[in-house]
Amino acid sequence: MPEPKVVSVSEFKATCLRLFDEVRRSREPILVTRRGEPIALVSPPPVASVSDSWLGSMRDSADISGDIIEPELSPDDWERGARQGWERAEQDAAG
Repeated sequence: MPEPKVVSVSEFKATCLRLFDEVRRSREPILVTRRGEPIALVSPPPVASVSDSWLGSMRDSADISGDIIEPELSPDDWERGARQGWERAEQDAAG
């Protein structure tokens, strides 16, 4: 690991966002000191590997069987089911 850049706590407080960007960009740590004593080390985050990405993480975990475009029920069955549901809801509401 390279020797970290050293900054005082007052300089860090005044320029912390710029310093964070610098650490991210340069991938080199910064040592924050108070009266010459180290109090914090700002280091870059680990490099994310491709396998850590959530994109594609579920690939090959499901199988598609049948037609995924056409509805499972015919329009008549759909209407019949909806009517039965409404009738049940009305019965439940009536007590």
